[in-house]
Amino acid sequence: MAVSFKYYMDMQRYKLIVAYDGTDFDGWQRQPAGGSIEQALEAAFRRAFVSPVSLVSASRTDAGVHALGQVVLCKTELQLDPERLQRAWNDILPKSILIRSCSIVSDSFHPRHHVRSKTYYYHFFTKQPFPFTARYGWHCDRTIDLERLQVVLSGFVGEHDFRAFCKVRDVHGSTVRMIHSINLEYFKRFGMYRIVVTGPGFMRHMVRRLVGAAMFVACRPNLSVDHAQKVLLSRDSNNTLGKAPAHGLLLYKIRYKGD
Repeated sequence: MAVSFKYYMDMQRYKLIVAYDGTDFDGWQRQPAGGSIEQALEAAFRRAFVSPVSLVSASRTDAGVHALGQVVLCKTELQLDPERLQRAWNDILPKSILIRSCSIVSDSFHPRHHVRSKTYYYHFFTKQPFPFTARYGWHCDRTIDLERLQVVLSGFVGEHDFRAFCKVRDVHGSTVRMIHSINLEYFKRFGMYRIVVTGPGFMRHMVRRLVGAAMFVACRPNLSVDHAQKVLLSRDSNNTLGKAPAHGLLLYKIRYKGD
């Protein structure tokens, strides 16, 4: 039976901020065999409210990638108080997924439109990490020249054609992107380093490939420090600089124009 246009107009729209540990999931996006975060949220909603739900995320994080500030548009025919919806939904969700906030939004809101910036964290360790942090960062067992690492990362700031550092077959249109800033931080308590990358948008695997390239150069003193820049200018996506593991990446925050 055809669904009327009025039905979609009458649906309630909520903006969710969702956090998740991506370790045991096959990424955000729906998979034929199940196992995605999107499907876990949908299944929990059906159990809690005996009703279907439509979800659209701001970012389609890959398998093993974590999030603290994933933004999701939820559309449902139910007219529920946001606090009640959030509480009942969280009660059913697995403990590795948490809806941090829930608010009603207008028909004009879309999580992928009018994005001002996305901030990703990439965590890595230079020594064997504690068991309770190991799944959230890459343990690199090579000696890393941190000064070289910062120099290479800084070279990616600005507007560039990042074709050499993305999954080209998944890109529709230009491979030019802007990076506002890349910073390196250290957290002594956990023996953990954090690379903070901020920009309006990123292509699939882009952040992990930038980190992988910078770490590759930083661990090899025989390479010129501008080696990654040469690869960037080559636009060759089949380069051998590598890709950082998924479990070190976390989607931290998304800001929208007008926030």
